Amino acid sequence: MFKQIRRWFGLAGLLSVAAVPAVAADQCPPLLNHVFPRLQDGQPYSLCKLRDKVILVVNTASYCGFTGQYEPLEKLYERLAPRGLVVLGFPSNDFGEQEPGSDREIAEFCRLTYGVEFPMLAKSPVKGAQANPFYRQLADLTGSKPRWNFHKYLINRGATQVAAFGSLTKPDDPALLAKLEAFLATPPEGERR
Repeated sequence: MFKQIRRWFGLAGLLSVAAVPAVAADQCPPLLNHVFPRLQDGQPYSLCKLRDKVILVVNTASYCGFTGQYEPLEKLYERLAPRGLVVLGFPSNDFGEQEPGSDREIAEFCRLTYGVEFPMLAKSPVKGAQANPFYRQLADLTGSKPRWNFHKYLINRGATQVAAFGSLTKPDDPALLAKLEAFLATPPEGERR
């Protein structure tokens, strides 16, 4: 019983941290004005710091038929991070209970099995009424809710445009890469002439 109570308070704490605005609204795009705990250590991670980046958001799971996408996601991140890409992972147990582990277990699995270095945030819901606020916004903006693990949202610099790609879309899919390249071709706002 105490374990269930601890889990409930842990989830309530996660949701309350996730709902705290990162910075003043005039300094951060509304879509990115969120803070989430990092997967590895629970430390706060502000999405506002990504405002000048192109962001590929992915809801992940360790025991899914699409889990192999971690490898090409990491390769994409390694290759395009110098140009401004950030892959952002959100582990979730929403689909088929395929992410049952603790944050520590998930972090270890990702690092040891796939060498994941891209930012991963603490496990949270990504669908329905319990979805974290960032995912609710992404679904509202695109009209595309995650229907399974490894659903992808691509956000441009400044977070004014969002494109959605289903789980079957691999990280090296030509349509995804074309949109990614278009977003990367636009420099951060401070560098525009």
